[in-house]
Amino acid sequence: MGGARKVSTDDSARGRDAYARKAWAEAHRCFTAADRKAPLSAPDLELYALSAALTARDEDYFALLERLYQHHVDAGEPARAARWAFWIGFRLAAQREMGRSGGWLARAERLVENVDCVERGYLMLPVVHRRLAAGDSEGACAAAAEAAAYGDRFGDRDLAAFGRCMEGRVLLRLGKVTRALALLDEAMVAVTAGGLGPVITGLIYCTAIAGCSQLYVMDRAREWTAALAGWCAAQPDLVPFSGTCLVHRAELMQLGGSWGEAIDEARRASERVSRQIDWQATADAHYQQAEVHRLRGDFAAAERSYRSASEEGREAQPGLALLRLAQGRSADAMNAIRGALSASRGKERLQRARLLPAAVEIALASGDVAAARQAADELREIAADFGTDVLGAMAAQTEGAVALADGHAEAALEPLRRAFRVWHEVGAPYIAARLRVLIARACRALGDRDTAALELDCARRVFEQLGAAPDLAALDGPGAAGARDAPAGLSPRELEVLRLVAAGKTNKSIAKQLFLSEKTVDRHVSNIFAKAGVASRAAATAFAYQHGLV
Repeated sequence: MGGARKVSTDDSARGRDAYARKAWAEAHRCFTAADRKAPLSAPDLELYALSAALTARDEDYFALLERLYQHHVDAGEPARAARWAFWIGFRLAAQREMGRSGGWLARAERLVENVDCVERGYLMLPVVHRRLAAGDSEGACAAAAEAAAYGDRFGDRDLAAFGRCMEGRVLLRLGKVTRALALLDEAMVAVTAGGLGPVITGLIYCTAIAGCSQLYVMDRAREWTAALAGWCAAQPDLVPFSGTCLVHRAELMQLGGSWGEAIDEARRASERVSRQIDWQATADAHYQQAEVHRLRGDFAAAERSYRSASEEGREAQPGLALLRLAQGRSADAMNAIRGALSASRGKERLQRARLLPAAVEIALASGDVAAARQAADELREIAADFGTDVLGAMAAQTEGAVALADGHAEAALEPLRRAFRVWHEVGAPYIAARLRVLIARACRALGDRDTAALELDCARRVFEQLGAAPDLAALDGPGAAGARDAPAGLSPRELEVLRLVAAGKTNKSIAKQLFLSEKTVDRHVSNIFAKAGVASRAAATAFAYQHGLV
């Protein structure tokens, strides 16, 4: 008996040491071994439960929390029992098991209804979510502030920081951006300074980054995503939060033009976590992959990924509507974006802001300038209320696009150039290149062909570097802004193939880049040789340079 007790104590000590080193899997193994030999003390049981949570062993986590809950009930400690009942309910809510979650949270509230304790502050956190769901943002803000006040009064840094973080996120919804960002900054200072628990740390990272991404506050989104990546990298065993981190990194990589890396990060995110661990991260990872596939022109892969995102519970819009537009199915695209806008009516305005640029693009492509103007006007109002640079750029871009479609090229130039400056400074080459195309169209309509050609050449280089096949094809389509007088009667596709031949690409690599069969590329190359009167790839390259095609 004495030997078994000694081994158990050693296992517990090793578990505590592993926990301190953030070696969560090792800590879980050690505490499991210790617990098999003798029941753990309450402090060790807490570390055991957290190690289970951080390695995504939810079955263990719930069982251990229930043991902690019962231990404190038996010991006549209602506040401590309520704390573990809260965490059970909180985690169940994240897994969308709302019935069980509500039961545990009600149990926690009953335990502390006549006790002045910090746990009452924790129980304000679900109130924030309930009030948000009911459309009571002001009430949600007050509940979050009350949670933070409990944390301050009882010296609970976790609760104080998370309460402020949630208050900041709600204030963003209300358009009180300056105050909201101040609270998020304060919460992030607490996180980066260390000293908060790992679960609260992860929750604050995810809440703050999601808020900044939704509001397009790109400097903070980049800074905090990098910090989250470092935090996750220092804990290789960490499963929760790591998927969310990878998704945020993928979004920023896509924005920054690193499309291959964005696909890789999104794929890693979907492999890292399961829907049971973090359904939102899993769904977002599929959506992010779909977005890059769509921009590259791999429509079949995009379709599969949008479908996977939808199956995981995420709306596939506006990406799926834009895919339909790229496929030439403009009526389907219009129906899809109208449905998404209708479903979002009365909901968070920032949610609609993500749909409105696509609504403008699809309406203009369908020839419905009135619908495009209505969407652009709504986006302008949202941007004015929230006052961030990128939202303003999005509104300016749609304003310029509508003016251009309406035949007012001169009026279009100023908002388009304003939007371009912001996206260029943010480091978003693809969006900036698409703005160059619109600027070129406006310049061309005003008779400024030299500026138009300069803008188009810059856009073309970016599209080629990114592999944005649909945008390249659109540049050379009939009547497109980028269409050039084709020498030797070459078709737009033949011009595209010739440029890649001149860049030294093989037929096999051209086929892969343009999503064509190698046989089709062989035929295009033969046609190019015949029309241009050349007999070799070198001569074709010389022809391309002679005619200013590269």
